[in-house]
Amino acid sequence: MSANKKQLFNELLTKFLLMYEDVDALIVSDREGFIIAGQKRASIDMELVSVLTALINPILERIREEFAFKKFGSASFDTEKNRLLFISIDEDITLSVVLDTLSSIDRISPYAYFLAEKTAQIIYAGENDIIQVTIPNFDTESESLKEPDRIKEQIYQLRLDSGGIYKFKFIIVGDKAVGKSSIVRRFVENKFSLDYRSTLGLNVLSHSLNFYENEVYFSLWDLGGQEYFRRFRKTYYIGAQAAFIVFDVCKRDSFENVKVWYKELEDFIVKKNIPIVLVGNKIDLFDQRQVQYKEGLALVEELTRETTDSNFSYIETSALTGENIKDSFSLIAYHYIMKSKEREEQKLKKSLMDQINSILNKNEKLVITFITENPFWSPGLQILNEVNSLYDCDKSIDDKEKRLYEYSNGLIIKNFLFDNIDVKDSDGVFVIFDARKKKHIEQIWKDVVVNIISNLIEFKVALIGVRVSDETDWSNVMEEFNVNEYLEEKMVSLLFFKIGFEYRLEIYDQLNVMFSTIINS
Repeated sequence: MSANKKQLFNELLTKFLLMYEDVDALIVSDREGFIIAGQKRASIDMELVSVLTALINPILERIREEFAFKKFGSASFDTEKNRLLFISIDEDITLSVVLDTLSSIDRISPYAYFLAEKTAQIIYAGENDIIQVTIPNFDTESESLKEPDRIKEQIYQLRLDSGGIYKFKFIIVGDKAVGKSSIVRRFVENKFSLDYRSTLGLNVLSHSLNFYENEVYFSLWDLGGQEYFRRFRKTYYIGAQAAFIVFDVCKRDSFENVKVWYKELEDFIVKKNIPIVLVGNKIDLFDQRQVQYKEGLALVEELTRETTDSNFSYIETSALTGENIKDSFSLIAYHYIMKSKEREEQKLKKSLMDQINSILNKNEKLVITFITENPFWSPGLQILNEVNSLYDCDKSIDDKEKRLYEYSNGLIIKNFLFDNIDVKDSDGVFVIFDARKKKHIEQIWKDVVVNIISNLIEFKVALIGVRVSDETDWSNVMEEFNVNEYLEEKMVSLLFFKIGFEYRLEIYDQLNVMFSTIINS
């Protein structure tokens, strides 16, 4: 075995032992009992490992003959001190998992099949093949679902404008031999192998894609399609946020089984409303085609009518030529990002509405004033009108110099330009200045801030947002504003904050700060 494969095995098996405490030792051996690779805990006797290895192959040989599996299968049995799980990699090579006597075979099996797949990849790897040996923690996936508020959107950072970073778990299902692993390999490595080998339960790979200035990181879970693996797939589905259902356009039965796979998704996934792309693969075999493009579209339309929770799309690919492979992942990235934006913005809107209602429960009205330089660009005004859209607007003034919206629940929203400011009755004032590509602030900006401080009633709130770029010297901006002498004369809460490229999310955050300050004061 090459030095690189030895290194990969050492890294893989060591990581596995560190992650799963119930496992005492891992052995990859051949038919003769020769240990190809192995790792054990310090407390485990190496002589025991050798004895167990010698026992494994005769037992598996008998099981092979009795149950007529030649290339793949598994078995388990107990000894006085250990529980043993064996998984055939092929006719000659076996993965042996040595467990503590109190360990659950059912619990460790999904992890062991993942390890078996990675073992097979290392054994069969060509000279230039790339093998990823990162091991997912299935328990962490489960815990993140139990505590959805602990980490925003299942531990993934979401942004509302381009330039965001998105990470999500993406499962790929479908009948065996439809090309799932080939699609993944073409996407990750831009390679294709003519040698078919079934996935041993689960393969997990990571890859990224730049999508309209968003960096999208995929955790790709390629699930074995054999019926035997169904009992383990429920574990693999935990935390899934998007899915491919793949069929072979040359095999009608794989197309007809798409509904079976969708039913499994519905049964096993906690969050039902995930984006799903139906993928018709192997379009390079045009002379063998049994399923037409319009049939794929019709199935997507049917599934869409039957459910309101999921987003469905259809695309056809060739893992052999690479046709539409990247586009298929871009498509699911688009669905995921758009759904993430929609979901996150709804949460932010609800949070703002709760704060508005809290204030209006104590006061008859709430007056928020926005001050902008551009009469056609006032994102805070737009956001607040959207948040309060459930209530009727009893009065409105909408012209270039002044905008006014009075709502039935008591919220009053105003917008003024720099040279036409009236904040005397305002509970909160929100100002935006644009300092991008400027070395110094403009004098009128400081005049606007002083005007607000002077005319705002005591204990009210003013937020000063300054749009910045990478070149902006924030310390210099603060020094040039320097309105401390005016604040000493007036008890007003004045808060400066940066507005970057993703301004919409930042404005949501600052409106939350404004309302929290109003509530506390």
